[in-house]
Amino acid sequence: MQPTYSDSAQAYRERIQSFIAEHLPAKWDGIGSLTGDAKADFLKDWRQVLRDNQLLATVWPQEYGGPGLSASENVIIAEEFTKAGLPTGGSNDGFGIGMVGNTIIEWGTEDQKKHYLPRILEGDDLWCQGYSEPDAGSDLANLGCKAELDGDEWILNGQKIWTSNGHLANWIFVLARTTPENGKHQGITFFLCPMDQHGVEIRPIVNIAGHSHFNEVFFSDARVSKNNVIGEVNGGWAVAMTLLGYERGFGATTTYFRYRAELDRLVEMAQARKRTNEPAIRQRLAWCHSKVEIMRWLGQQVLTSFLNGEPPGPKSSIGKLNWSEYHREVTELALDILGSDAMIVDGDNRLAAGLGAADAGTPNTSSAWINSFLSARSGTIYAGTSQVQKNIIGERILGLPKEPRSDEGPWNETPR
Repeated sequence: MQPTYSDSAQAYRERIQSFIAEHLPAKWDGIGSLTGDAKADFLKDWRQVLRDNQLLATVWPQEYGGPGLSASENVIIAEEFTKAGLPTGGSNDGFGIGMVGNTIIEWGTEDQKKHYLPRILEGDDLWCQGYSEPDAGSDLANLGCKAELDGDEWILNGQKIWTSNGHLANWIFVLARTTPENGKHQGITFFLCPMDQHGVEIRPIVNIAGHSHFNEVFFSDARVSKNNVIGEVNGGWAVAMTLLGYERGFGATTTYFRYRAELDRLVEMAQARKRTNEPAIRQRLAWCHSKVEIMRWLGQQVLTSFLNGEPPGPKSSIGKLNWSEYHREVTELALDILGSDAMIVDGDNRLAAGLGAADAGTPNTSSAWINSFLSARSGTIYAGTSQVQKNIIGERILGLPKEPRSDEGPWNETPR
């Protein structure tokens, strides 16, 4: 289960470490220490540094603008950047490079590759994801956003929700229903839709922490060229599953580093407040330590399979279930350690406002921990609810009987 790296891979790790040391800003504390314009400026400049040094879109083959690095080299980049508190791209590159770019390489036509991939690399096209819908619940295939062909264009009508960074994007990849009379998995098409048109409206969603990371997106007779279909019409489900596979990225190897750094920060706060002498606090900290170590070994297991050329598969659900349930508990512990200070917002309220473990460099302020606590509430919902993960684990790993499904007959007659 412990992956091994060749001598050449270890040499590449040293090259990446040297690159980081050479380009790291002076007095660098980690991306978690930045907010507002300072963070936006850094991401813009850092993305250009990565672009100039062939460290952007590292999975992409050379013919499409990437360096075509090996699996082990990509893992090394992910590990070393995470340790240093550095991003591997800009704010929307996870969607543009990591998801839709990889999917276009696998499913797109040569014309689509030649048009979209350079624009993604240059940062001209910023992407977001149009999958979730308010009436579909956890069942992605139950989506109701529809598209109808009108000459050389498709007309989109419907709504998407929880669109991360949608307010920063000018393109969205959308799943829409093109044949309602088919079964719900068979009548879906994958579209590339420009957002800078009158038929697309973006409405920010203010979350419990007071931030607007998510958005609603409404389509009212929005137009998409028929050349912007990826894969086959009514064959979008297979394309969508390909993209979700890329969404996992290299989380298996970086999850541990992020949650370990966050827990170490919590232990420091507990020690500074002289709470580590309390048996109940020590016991809960020990529980957190065990969970983070489980993350490490789960990540090593998935990483070993990945380096051996095996797809992520259903085992990734174990890791997602573990870290999302854990993060609720550890952030509750943080507020218990803060005690009455948890009622006072001390520090920049924008820090630690992201998803998952707080970024490296996030300070030990009450504000940062409060934001982490509030954000952790959603961890068991986004990227697949805990209930969905348990079903996957039960059915596809443990071999338990599957739940009854209602996929028979036309989508519009399926109980919703």
